[in-house]
Amino acid sequence: MNQKTLDTSNGRPRESPSFPAEDTPEVIGTVKGPGETSNQYVFITSNTQAVKVGDFVYYEVRDSQFQPLKILGKIRQVQLLDHIPDRIFADTEIDPSTIVALVGFTHPNPEIYAVTVEVIGYFDRAMGFINPRRSPEPGAKVFLASNQLLKSVLNKREETAVGGAHLGSLLLREEGAVPVVLDVKEMVSTHLAILAGTGSGKSYTAAVLVEELMLPKNRAAVLIFDPHGEYHTLAEMQSHPKFVGEDGYRPRVKVLSPQEIKIRVSSLKFFDILALLPETTERQKSFLEKAFRKVTQFDPLHWTIQDLIEAVNEADSREDGSQGSSAPALEWKLEQIARSPYFSNVEHLAPRDLFEPGQVTILQMHEISQEEQQVIAAAILRQANHARINTEKGKIQPGDENYLPYPVFILLEEAHRFAPAHEPSRCKQVLRTILSEGRKFGLGVGLITQRPGKLDSDILSQCMSQFLMRIVNPADQENLRHSVEAAGRDLLQELPALSRGQVIVSGVCVNTPVLCKVRQRYTRHGGDTLDVLSHWQGYFRKHRQQERLAHSAPLKPRPQPQVVDGLSID
Repeated sequence: MNQKTLDTSNGRPRESPSFPAEDTPEVIGTVKGPGETSNQYVFITSNTQAVKVGDFVYYEVRDSQFQPLKILGKIRQVQLLDHIPDRIFADTEIDPSTIVALVGFTHPNPEIYAVTVEVIGYFDRAMGFINPRRSPEPGAKVFLASNQLLKSVLNKREETAVGGAHLGSLLLREEGAVPVVLDVKEMVSTHLAILAGTGSGKSYTAAVLVEELMLPKNRAAVLIFDPHGEYHTLAEMQSHPKFVGEDGYRPRVKVLSPQEIKIRVSSLKFFDILALLPETTERQKSFLEKAFRKVTQFDPLHWTIQDLIEAVNEADSREDGSQGSSAPALEWKLEQIARSPYFSNVEHLAPRDLFEPGQVTILQMHEISQEEQQVIAAAILRQANHARINTEKGKIQPGDENYLPYPVFILLEEAHRFAPAHEPSRCKQVLRTILSEGRKFGLGVGLITQRPGKLDSDILSQCMSQFLMRIVNPADQENLRHSVEAAGRDLLQELPALSRGQVIVSGVCVNTPVLCKVRQRYTRHGGDTLDVLSHWQGYFRKHRQQERLAHSAPLKPRPQPQVVDGLSID
């Protein structure tokens, strides 16, 4: 129970911050004094088992009402201060503990460490962590934060509560002892970024987040741009008992193959068309822009490529009625768009086809060229953004293909392709608009990339929740130190040492940055690395050799008929 004390400023009872009852706290050291900055302190310990970089400790102070406050902190650095002489370690035949015992030193831990702690603050359920700006007194005891304490202060949501997403468990504690639960509302409303090197588990982590969004407690509306065809196994959610709600709810998973992706050409902008064309001259661009303005003014919702070609021919016609040289070249280029299987005069993936609460739609784009992927993504993102804005403002009525009366979340794999740092891109400006304004209209975006240094820095800075996994590239590490300040430099130093499935979570979805081990998926993972050795070995299996022999064997020639005097006698 929370204790109440009298607040002398207004005479009303005030609740003091408190935590659930816990076992006897474990003292692991004694405060030496302040650290290098005003937000650090140093304590001395010989307890090597309890001291781990990134783990949580606390000291206690009294507030103005003499109530105890637990000031949580994170271990940033561990430095060896004192040990038995190095000469003892030089002789490999002698056990150092034997020498220590001979000189009369019987302490089980002869090492002495200075541990630097970064202060986080005390936890207030209304305000989150509050830094008291009070350094601990030298001689104050430092306690290891218990699992029960960490459960109550690290997460904004309970594991089973509506709006919670169970990502995994705290890495530095026993597996499952301290679950890491994210705040879904904050995570999807203010956008997220998953930044990781190849093979570190970024797609796996993203799939875990999607699973949590589709559980009965959340029932989100999700769209995934899948350039590598890795997310199709999420369809297993439809028959998995974990996803069955008490009211009969089951998530729906729509996996659209490249052949099923259709974008109506009348939904494209001028620069979308330009991006799909081979290299064009300035003169050709001028005629194309003039023709585009004409067809969109006449019928902005239903024009076709053929309409655009006719307008180009008209724009490039001379006074004597002859045809200029630009129109035939543009006509040939525009006919390439008309022949594309992904752009249609009639068929179209409208927002009402892509989004629905309790449904995840996966657009498999692995057979589509990067230029076409850019234009398809830009068209869908732009239309989804306009649909949410216009629906919220009452400009669209039910029955319209753009009517979107609920918040949605869009996940982009290989985000550096759609929003490159130093290259033009059809998606970049659309993403900047959504990331800066989408929160107000219920349109959230998640970006996934293995090259954060190649992702546009303005776009990355708009993602308020970050999931950082193993990154070895020094340039990418340096980029993150400037782009993702919420994680803290001490945790960012851990990036090269993280193993597969380990992630640093920071930002608004948690109360403070944490090291997390991602939980096991409920569905199979679809992005495993190809087992090259089994394919090489399989080449030499007996039945494979027989198949190759049969395929390479020459065909038996047909027997020639016997002929006598020009007549066959067979």
